[in-house]
Amino acid sequence: MTESATSIPSDLAISRAAVPRPLTEVAAEMGIGPHLLEPYGNAAAKVSLDAIDELRDRPRAKYVVVSAITPTPLGTGKTTTSVGLGQGFKHIGKLGVVALRQPSMGPTFGIKGGAAGGGYSQVIPMESLNLHLTGDMHAVTAAHNLLSAMLANHIHKGNALRIDPHAVSWRRVLDINDRELRQIVTGLGGRTNGTPAETGFDITAASEVMALLALSTSLRDLRERLGRIVVGYNVDGEPVTAEMLKVAGAMCVLLRDAIKPNLMQTVEQTPVMIHCGPFGNIATGNSSVVADLIAIHGGDYLVTEAGFGADIGAEKFFNIKCRASGLTPDAAVVVAGVRDLKTHSGKYRVTAGKPLPEAMLVENPDDVYAGASNLRRQLANIRRHGVNPVVAVNAFPTDYESEQQAILDIAAEEGAYAAVSNHFTRGGKGAIDLAQAVAEACDQPSTYQRLYPDDMPLADKIETIAREMYGADGIDVSPLAARQLESYEHNGFGDLPVCIAKTHLSLTDDPTRKGAPTGWRLPVREVRASVGAGFIYPICGTMQTMPGLSSSPAAERIDIDDEGNIVGLS
Repeated sequence: MTESATSIPSDLAISRAAVPRPLTEVAAEMGIGPHLLEPYGNAAAKVSLDAIDELRDRPRAKYVVVSAITPTPLGTGKTTTSVGLGQGFKHIGKLGVVALRQPSMGPTFGIKGGAAGGGYSQVIPMESLNLHLTGDMHAVTAAHNLLSAMLANHIHKGNALRIDPHAVSWRRVLDINDRELRQIVTGLGGRTNGTPAETGFDITAASEVMALLALSTSLRDLRERLGRIVVGYNVDGEPVTAEMLKVAGAMCVLLRDAIKPNLMQTVEQTPVMIHCGPFGNIATGNSSVVADLIAIHGGDYLVTEAGFGADIGAEKFFNIKCRASGLTPDAAVVVAGVRDLKTHSGKYRVTAGKPLPEAMLVENPDDVYAGASNLRRQLANIRRHGVNPVVAVNAFPTDYESEQQAILDIAAEEGAYAAVSNHFTRGGKGAIDLAQAVAEACDQPSTYQRLYPDDMPLADKIETIAREMYGADGIDVSPLAARQLESYEHNGFGDLPVCIAKTHLSLTDDPTRKGAPTGWRLPVREVRASVGAGFIYPICGTMQTMPGLSSSPAAERIDIDDEGNIVGLS
């Protein structure tokens, strides 16, 4: 085995022991002057969007997206790998800037815990990152729910737009896991309390406002996207927008500061841009376009993370985020740990919040080979977009060298760059080999291309993703979804890309099916239109847009001591 896990302090202890640089120095390394910064205490600073124009003439960084194989319920370590890679570039004489999503407090207080990275490859201070930060999540929640309130008020006050109450698609959001709010009835208690309606809550990370904030390129673009949000349909079947409700301007006011990305740093003082947090399986799963438009001219390499596996987050990065930003990637990292491939062998059941099966910790490279089909599929998914993949073997203390070598051998069979990375235990020094492999991949020609043309019918776009990314034989569209697709085409939304919502735990719609299954079809049970964000949103399988808490949520272990220090956050 590699280095013992017991010799590594907790993430919180490592974060508190780190010595940060003044953020003005971190920004200066990127070419960002102090006049572009708005400090939020000592932890973070907002970066003015004026930086996009001021940095435009600086050299363009190599653009690297970090994705993964299909994760276990414990994740694959993409954030930690992204941070470690950014730090690793420093050790080969290059400046790596990292761009990450802001964590949702749903998972933070739920079962996953924080999302600042881990070990010696994390963003500091991790408490600030995981808890509120600069308030962007709350601004998104407020803007979304203001639209909900204005919509309900319009119907209550006479309904001049002739909105069909049964065709309202706009729900409410909250940044906490709460299954009780998935389906509710509002407006009870008489006429003075509104019009009774069946509705519900989604988590803020699933909000269209969050998605469009992440995809906006400027304040003006944000304002226009907000106006295009479709909240429902009138009695003639015509879309009703936030602009028609005269609320888009007020929503933009609430998001005026939230559109500015947040500058932080790693434990090794390298720059990190934190901005937006759309869920990876429910929404786009990528950090903001404006953060990338700034950071792409702020270093030698820009490392950004796409949520979950390459079939989900990276596919949405290539076909939705890059479509909005106009940026083209130079390489893609696919994180693949030993325990991840062993899970895809189908021999082991991994459950979040529980220890790994003891048999899974025994040296057995054959189990790694048995799970190779998922890695091979995800490498093919990257190559389908014309981008060079690099396999990052995210090393754990429980790994054996023979098992890590098995992953390297699989990568070699696929003709992919690969390296073992010990960033969790050694920080940037442990990621030197990975940084060098990524640098080599970036030096090779990239022929980036999107998966489908804009004018392809929506159903065909869904089927293209299902067949080429997931390995499905086709799609089964429910009667409801078929009517919705027909309506979206009729209303002029057919040229939008699609953002498929499905489980992140399998290439299929069934989270229990591991590896790279064949002989199956993807069910499309419902389709929603996120017109402001600029995509169509098919829901496949039994995806929940409002998660629930587990029987032992992380909130039970989070507390504060007599000195005001947070304890129990991980």
